[in-house]
Amino acid sequence: MIYELRIYHAMPGKMPDLLKRFDTITLGIWERHGIRQAGFWTVLVGESNQDLYYLLAWDSMAERETKWNAFQADPEWLSKRAETEKNGALISGYANSFLQPTKFSSVQ
Repeated sequence: MIYELRIYHAMPGKMPDLLKRFDTITLGIWERHGIRQAGFWTVLVGESNQDLYYLLAWDSMAERETKWNAFQADPEWLSKRAETEKNGALISGYANSFLQPTKFSSVQ
């Protein structure tokens, strides 16, 4: 199992809109594409409370490539994303890393 850690840096004041988009739009489209989320977090105490962290679970990098590319090209996603950004972008940037569990990790 491979986990993808994605960190989205929300534009000032846009975190509620970003969270709503995931909750009401993105997760449903991911489900249709077979994309599995392993958790979402906002920052309670830390450098920035405008960051959204989430993990995606993949069986392999090949699975990630196939499913993520299909999601990114999905006409519904493109339309809904544009709709949610009609008043400006929701994120200023993002970072992602691919994580491999250690042999003693409680998550495999």
